[in-house]
Amino acid sequence: MSIFSRPFWGASIAVLTIASANFAQAAPSRETVIVTGEREAAVPNQTESISATEAEEQVNVVNTEDVLKYLPSILVRKRHIGDTQDPVTTRTSGVGASARSLIYADGILLSALIGNNNTSASPKWGMVAPEEIARIDVIYGPFSAQYPGNSMGETIEIVTRMPQAFEINAQVDGALQSFSQYATKDTYSTYQMSAGIGDRVDNFAFRLSANHLNTYGQPLSYITLARPSSQSAAGLPVSGAFSGVNRTGTPIAIVGAGGLEHQIQDNVTLKLAYELSGHISAKYTLGFFNQTDNATVESYLRDAGGAAVYAGNVNIGGYNYAIGPGSFSNAVSRYGQAQLAQGLTFKFFDDAWDGRLTLSRYDFLRDVQRVPAAALPAAFDGGAGSITQMDGTGWYTVDVKLARRITEDNSLSFGAHYDRYKLSLRKFGTSDWLTGTRDALVNASRGKTATAALWTQDAWHFAPGWNATVGGRFENWQAFDGENYSQSPALDVSQPKLSGSYFSPKASLAWQPGRQWTFTASYGRAYRMPTVMELYQAVTTGTVLSVPNPNLNPERADSYELSAEYAMTGGRVRLSLFEEDVADALISQSTPLPPGSTSTAPISGTLFNFVQNVDRVRSRGIEAVVDRNDVLFEGLQLSGSLTFVDSRIVADAAFPKATGKRTPQVPKWRASMVATYRPDESWAITLAARYADRSFGTIDNSDIVSHTYQGFEGYFVLDARAHYEFDTHWSAAFGIDNLNNRKYFIFHPFPQRTFLLELKYAQ
Repeated sequence: MSIFSRPFWGASIAVLTIASANFAQAAPSRETVIVTGEREAAVPNQTESISATEAEEQVNVVNTEDVLKYLPSILVRKRHIGDTQDPVTTRTSGVGASARSLIYADGILLSALIGNNNTSASPKWGMVAPEEIARIDVIYGPFSAQYPGNSMGETIEIVTRMPQAFEINAQVDGALQSFSQYATKDTYSTYQMSAGIGDRVDNFAFRLSANHLNTYGQPLSYITLARPSSQSAAGLPVSGAFSGVNRTGTPIAIVGAGGLEHQIQDNVTLKLAYELSGHISAKYTLGFFNQTDNATVESYLRDAGGAAVYAGNVNIGGYNYAIGPGSFSNAVSRYGQAQLAQGLTFKFFDDAWDGRLTLSRYDFLRDVQRVPAAALPAAFDGGAGSITQMDGTGWYTVDVKLARRITEDNSLSFGAHYDRYKLSLRKFGTSDWLTGTRDALVNASRGKTATAALWTQDAWHFAPGWNATVGGRFENWQAFDGENYSQSPALDVSQPKLSGSYFSPKASLAWQPGRQWTFTASYGRAYRMPTVMELYQAVTTGTVLSVPNPNLNPERADSYELSAEYAMTGGRVRLSLFEEDVADALISQSTPLPPGSTSTAPISGTLFNFVQNVDRVRSRGIEAVVDRNDVLFEGLQLSGSLTFVDSRIVADAAFPKATGKRTPQVPKWRASMVATYRPDESWAITLAARYADRSFGTIDNSDIVSHTYQGFEGYFVLDARAHYEFDTHWSAAFGIDNLNNRKYFIFHPFPQRTFLLELKYAQ
């Protein structure tokens, strides 16, 4: 049953439409410009955009993903400045579902669809420097046939700019975060330098951009120990621990902080464009990203002599704890990355046709993480450890899009798509984790997936005020060359080849009874294919190593949306009701292994935590968006959004306790508000707010405590920014993120009050 037949939604849209109309009639007027993108194929989705000018005035931008900070229903899980593990949420999915959204930069895929997580499968935002951005569009839902099924959440299109004449720019940014939690009290600094040069000579244009970032971040984890059930006098007496509870309410001792990262990043982008004729143009993009990331720890424990304690048999407050060698050392690492993105686009247009061919490739040239195995503090100076590599991982895509204007009221678009993803993950032992060479292979996961697709979409203005868009996408998907290896416990298995063909229908109907109102109803089906990591993951439970299910089914999402938008002089109001029904949702949960799973030991009665198909997940929600100029007095702009979603596990035969529970990592309420005052042409002063209520990290909602490490806590955060233009070339800004110094967790502890300063020159 769809949302269109439910009386609840009908009543809700009536009430909220009347409310939005009343707001619109009461609001003052000022001309506003809504930025939209030019696309070769019509996109029937709801779209929200932000331009570079708006971001410069209103948002404290250090990294590219910051630009999205206040857009409706969006959260980028950016744990600190320079974070490379920062996926984006959707209306109906949390921060652990990175494969349910698509991120492109000028047609180059930045979504790492090798996995569906918030670590190695996070988007590659670092390939785009903030100063390159012209505009970012967020396209909600899987209602356009031109995008793969990963668009079930949203598609983010980053449009960068090319120079029309000679230009040069330079910018310096600095940030200071004051952090205090448990025994960690410090100030973490960041500086960033960026520069660019570009020009256009006749039919040729180029732009070269470079960005250097040096940043220190607050702890990303805390080292905790489960409190024993009974007291004991055994163990070395130590002090400095903090008493607390974990997210399930179990008493713990917090004994240290981990993941204190120092990152140095360099990003270089070269763009070349040439107009081959009046109707054909070509553009080549080369992006290189390099990073070194050193993570360390801080122990809160001290012995009688004041020395830090990292391991051993200790006594804390009358309880005996055994701290293993890896408790602290696993949070220490040396990480190096070098990644290369390339894209080539040809565009063609004439009076009747628009066409585009896009080729993109993304390569992990170097991806090496070194972690000690021995106990600290001796391991700070070297010793045994491991080396994990993802060199050779990557993907490439091919997209062909054509649009034909058949009549003034009808246009047909169609295209073809091909992608291939490759995972190459190996872990080696080493005698010296700091500088040693690789020893024997410890474990490995390898595999590939590929999708070939054809799509078509017809947009028809069939009557005054009426527009219909109908389309479909046919996809053939394969997974192959899957391998899993482990030295101890022994495991060496070649996984079966998978394949399937799927068709996704799309339809949208829009009615515009006048110049101000637009009503839209949309439906779309999307198949989100399993990623290589989901298929070929190796799971360790105690001493048992297993490959749970290399035969996962794709997620099938049926999405519905009703929206009403009212445009007025100087603003607009939009209300959208949406529903997403997902069959075979790919979610991690704890259950017995399915029949046919590969394991190194008997598995009867053992529970394993791994990704599996959950029978059905349903999400229903409302999203309201307001944008208004000259509110109360001239020069004050208000924009904001409010999203409510009820997302539930409707059926889960493998884990019945989860049935009826809230979907992990999806809060019920999210909101943002931005108030910008422009007293004259030079100043823009902004106060903004971000809000979300608590969510759950487990599929059975057993994590009842949110304000703790690994909890998913609600938050209300204020940000401020003052931007000043000295003249046509020079500008400066001062900002504060988390002005109210909210201390909260979204699994990790998030940044506290941070001061930012920037100085920019552009010609």
